[in-house]
Amino acid sequence: MCKTIKQKVHFKAPPEVIYSLLTDSKKYASLTGKKAKIGKSAGEPFSVYGGQATGIIVELVRNKRIVQAWQGHSFPDGIFSMATFNLKPTAKNDTELVLIHRGVPKEMIPAIELGWRKYNWDPIKKYLEKE
Repeated sequence: MCKTIKQKVHFKAPPEVIYSLLTDSKKYASLTGKKAKIGKSAGEPFSVYGGQATGIIVELVRNKRIVQAWQGHSFPDGIFSMATFNLKPTAKNDTELVLIHRGVPKEMIPAIELGWRKYNWDPIKKYLEKE
């Protein structure tokens, strides 16, 4: 049985900055402290957290949306989920990011929800505070 994770996060930076942090291999690796290789166009592979999450880039809409067919290293064989990152500018030129991560194995929901916060959103917020 698979479930959906939905998270809404506010960042004090415009969408183009957040998009770049999530799609640039070097920037993502520096945020997470783990090796990352992220394809630049739909159909290309990605690998983040030193290979703990891998998959295929499904769609890239510059500064607006990222869609990935996503597989965690502990997922059952052949199970992929779909992670969609929607980026919207706010009135203050900040970003509202909505993550919709569909098809996550039910027993892994708590760990993956925590992982998004701990290994993505918190490091992005810390990075932006330094800038």
